[in-house]
Amino acid sequence: MAKGPNAFRTISEAAEELGVPQHVLRFWETKFSFIRPMKRAGGRRFYRPQDIAVLSGVRALLHAEGYTIKGVQKLHREQGITLVIAAGLGDNGSASLDPIPETPIDSLPGAELADEARERLVLALSDLTAVKARLDGLLRGL
Repeated sequence: MAKGPNAFRTISEAAEELGVPQHVLRFWETKFSFIRPMKRAGGRRFYRPQDIAVLSGVRALLHAEGYTIKGVQKLHREQGITLVIAAGLGDNGSASLDPIPETPIDSLPGAELADEARERLVLALSDLTAVKARLDGLLRGL
């Protein structure tokens, strides 16, 4: 039985979906601080849909666009996670990616947060949006 689009993926499922070996995903975690799958007891990794989107972007930048690891790190540092995700979608960064707000993030309350903290909040918002969509779907079925 196939998993739904919002289901968490194990490392083997994520690796298969992305077309890379599992050890590559583990390696990328050591090189890119913005790749943080959920880890359960015993260290088992679970990848959320937005984790897959980020990994897809990293793969596209490294393999299709020819960036080096340091190049992707610099791109993330200067342009943010949105550009990394957009690369995985085959976009040049001009896509409006839901759930990232259209309002410039610097004008939002809490704009003084560090970039990494802000990105974690954006990922948390993405998680909450996915959960809400699933709950809405369940409620429609009642």
